[in-house]
Amino acid sequence: MNPSNSNTLLSVQDRFGLKLAARLSESTDTLPHDIVERLRAARMQALGAHKQLKTVTASAVQSNGASATLGFGDEEASLWRRLASLVPLLALVVGLVAINMLDNDSRAKELAEIDAAILTDDLPPSAYTDPGFAQFLNLRRDQTQ
Repeated sequence: MNPSNSNTLLSVQDRFGLKLAARLSESTDTLPHDIVERLRAARMQALGAHKQLKTVTASAVQSNGASATLGFGDEEASLWRRLASLVPLLALVVGLVAINMLDNDSRAKELAEIDAAILTDDLPPSAYTDPGFAQFLNLRRDQTQ
């Protein structure tokens, strides 16, 4: 959204708000005094709450030179929040390390099983490097079927 559209939109909203406020103000002359006072008190409460909301939001923004950051208020809470924000990152790192360790362990078990099968087989280990080994496997498969 370019700035000129933003200004146009804002001015349309402002004009609508002014027209609405003028329309509502016209009809206040016909209302009883107690209702007018209750409306005035409610308006004052709403404006006070709005100012407090702006104050809380504005105090959370901290400027650092040319940049602005959101702050958490006092320094002690900020330190705890920063530490708490590191918990998911720490959990991710621990999870990745655990997955890596489990994967390495399962790979080592697979290799150990293969080595054990080769060493306990009827064939000597040098037979696996023989060019006729594939032929031997085919014959053995045919015999078992």
